[in-house]
Amino acid sequence: MKKEQDTRAIYLIGYRASGKTTVGRSVAALLSRLFLDTDHLIEDSAGRDIAAIFNDSGEPAFRGLESGVLELVAARALAGEELVVATGGGIVLMEENVKRMRATGHLVWLRAPAAVLRRRIERDPQTGRNRPALAGESAAAEVEDVLARRYPLYEAAADRIVDTGDLDEEQVCGAVVEAITELSE
Repeated sequence: MKKEQDTRAIYLIGYRASGKTTVGRSVAALLSRLFLDTDHLIEDSAGRDIAAIFNDSGEPAFRGLESGVLELVAARALAGEELVVATGGGIVLMEENVKRMRATGHLVWLRAPAAVLRRRIERDPQTGRNRPALAGESAAAEVEDVLARRYPLYEAAADRIVDTGDLDEEQVCGAVVEAITELSE
């Protein structure tokens, strides 16, 4: 019989390009859990991409959609679905989101240095198209500033931290599974 904690959702938090979606899919497959991505759920529910939501409605509207999607995800976790959830990089900006994730799961911060994140963003053309810059610069140019503001929020929210900067996808997956195993003991 599984312990109650074993069924808690696994929320991957961290800055864009930290590997939440890529690693989340792999971790979900390894643990035979359902994978969800809050950004994709937001786009599906809004019928448009995140860049369009930001451009048309602004960041506050996007954050409201994000909280609403998280509420639905948390309800699924409470109903017993075993989930691995890749969250948007700014989900920790709202304290209610962190409380909701803590109440229904474990939070693992995929942490990487700003220089690594910037290189990943620059190598992925979709990031620029699909994820808007938040400070009026390019997504790559703003990494240091935005990450510095969010760093204490990620740190305070995380149950475990996995440094992804020097690891490949398989190593990060292994580290996340190990962190979850430790949390579930």
